[in-house]
Amino acid sequence: MDDLDDMDRRVLSAFQACGTDPRVAAVARALSWSGEHAALWLAAGLTGAAVDRGRRGAWMRGTALTGTAHLASMVLKRIVRRPRPAHPAPLVRTAGRHSFPSSHATSATAAAVVFGRLGARVVPPLAAAMCVSRLVVGVHYPSDVVAGVVLGALTAWLGVEGAEPGHG
Repeated sequence: MDDLDDMDRRVLSAFQACGTDPRVAAVARALSWSGEHAALWLAAGLTGAAVDRGRRGAWMRGTALTGTAHLASMVLKRIVRRPRPAHPAPLVRTAGRHSFPSSHATSATAAAVVFGRLGARVVPPLAAAMCVSRLVVGVHYPSDVVAGVVLGALTAWLGVEGAEPGHG
């Protein structure tokens, strides 16, 4: 486990070094702020439902799945209770003390899966940037982000598969 912890810290340090560029830090901070409590993704889903009336139900299911994934990550955080990285000081404040899994990565990945299936092509690359930003601002270890990606993808996939005709 020490090797994994060491690798987590080394990779985190490399990403945090990118945050020394003020432009990179500004983008990472903006992504961090917009991703709090899955706000960006929930707003995207509600906007999709309002604009794409023919697929309103699919957009609302996707929004619900994104919110569910986010809630699942918050529950898991309270169970695991892994402390956030502390050195060097993060570039942003966080809503909570625990880092595993990354809720930003969880909700971003869930949104990428469900909204990407609806043709929102900008969501997957924006979600990937959101995941990377958590490392740049220094509030998650890489393994936190990977766990969030897996949890978000799994939640979305299970929800989408269950909603498809002939499933569930």
